[in-house]
Amino acid sequence: MLFQFYRTVLDNIPTAVIVVDRRMRIRFANRSFLMLFGAQAEKGTFRNFVSCKEAKGRCGEGKKCKSCSLRRLFEDAKQNRGVAFRKLVIRTLSEENLSCRIKVVPIGRYFLGIADGAYETEIARELDSAQDIQQKLLPPAKSENGTHYSFMYIPCRAIGGDLPDVYETDGQTMGFLADVSGKGISAGMLSAFVKAGWNRSVSSPSHALRGLNAKFQELNLDERSYVTAVAVRIDRGQNQICYSCAGHNAPILLKSELGIDEIEMNAPPVSTWIPDFGYEDRLIGYNKGDILVMLTDGVIESRNKKGEMYSLERVEEVLRKSENAETFIDRLKSSLSEFCGTFNDDLTAIAFDL
Repeated sequence: MLFQFYRTVLDNIPTAVIVVDRRMRIRFANRSFLMLFGAQAEKGTFRNFVSCKEAKGRCGEGKKCKSCSLRRLFEDAKQNRGVAFRKLVIRTLSEENLSCRIKVVPIGRYFLGIADGAYETEIARELDSAQDIQQKLLPPAKSENGTHYSFMYIPCRAIGGDLPDVYETDGQTMGFLADVSGKGISAGMLSAFVKAGWNRSVSSPSHALRGLNAKFQELNLDERSYVTAVAVRIDRGQNQICYSCAGHNAPILLKSELGIDEIEMNAPPVSTWIPDFGYEDRLIGYNKGDILVMLTDGVIESRNKKGEMYSLERVEEVLRKSENAETFIDRLKSSLSEFCGTFNDDLTAIAFDL
């Protein structure tokens, strides 16, 4: 009963713990240790926990067993009054190199191994996985069909809250850009919801926004959670842009002959503030050679060390000097880096060659 009590306690702490007897057999590994090493069995030999190239003989008796850093640590503890401490690089069962510090202390007839920083290592691993998933939510780097575009996506943390997307519907290019409230993991989860909730089959930007707003209401989030978004449809046959906004910076159109055209539209974000708001579509014409830009407020509101905002005026200045979408995005990145150095918000922009 007492052993079961200690086992329950160890299983519910974030620190990775392993118990080894004097015959170098693992008697118990808690859940955190199993997750860290990707193992299934909570007891057994070291071969059950680390990638072992020694398939023959008993664990510890093969030629390659001497190179098992985890086993050597506990053998050193056995020779040193049960105490050892070392930073190890261990090859896990999933063939991943794991770097961690393990301290071994004696507890009666057993040795207790405590992986220092294992919880942080597991969190970092999960963040890396989440970052990989979020990268896959981004549009292709280049357009294969339809209107040519270029974009930048710079999250201020490992996980971002901006979501750009470009796709084709009924032969027309659709552009979508969302910015969710918050930062980090919570923002990443909300942006994943937006990706799943956005209806790509709808050609009307406002109808798609209404659908996203209806799905957002089902989450029952409080007023601190919201999504600003802008969506456009580029009609190449009619030389028209159909657009709709939800509390977001409206698109910017560089007209090759007339200069900058700042499009305006006042509408609330996707939120619980006005649950049944009726978003609307608007049209604006364009000519060959124009550039259409969509961006998040992180670009405009980025500040330098003096506290000065980058501002919409600087964005427009870069746009005026750009020959096409790709040049604009490249120059915008350079200008922002030179002005701000580091960023405290996610920065995202999409530019289309019309």
